[in-house]
Amino acid sequence: MKRAKLLLVDDEVAFANNIAKLISKRGYDIITVYNGESAVQAVDETDFDVIVLDLKMPGLDGLAVLKQIKRKKPGVEVIILTDHDSFESGIDGMQLGAFDFIMKPVRFDDLQEKIRQAYQRKMVQEEKTRSNTFRHRG
Repeated sequence: MKRAKLLLVDDEVAFANNIAKLISKRGYDIITVYNGESAVQAVDETDFDVIVLDLKMPGLDGLAVLKQIKRKKPGVEVIILTDHDSFESGIDGMQLGAFDFIMKPVRFDDLQEKIRQAYQRKMVQEEKTRSNTFRHRG
């Protein structure tokens, strides 16, 4: 089974680096960026399976980034990181195509489980696409 490719986007550098270390130890390939502009650039350059995206960032915020990601790569699964103050924004993100959201402060086990679920959904969708393509060719 291929290793899941993740993008972690969070402007809290220490938090992002700690989460990235823990995730990579669980067998995921992970790239970490610290702002929305870098996230959009990373999505342009790399095909990710799952993106963990903070909502509150200076500059290009999480919802703006989510819109661009879903326009460019609709098949990628996005998990939103939000806090109690922006709970409604987490709901808005799901309406824009996010897989789910998780509240900060994040319990790592909860985040890891959401990543696993999102990756599993991405693999199921890719398999459906492959089998539909194969059927139409046959």
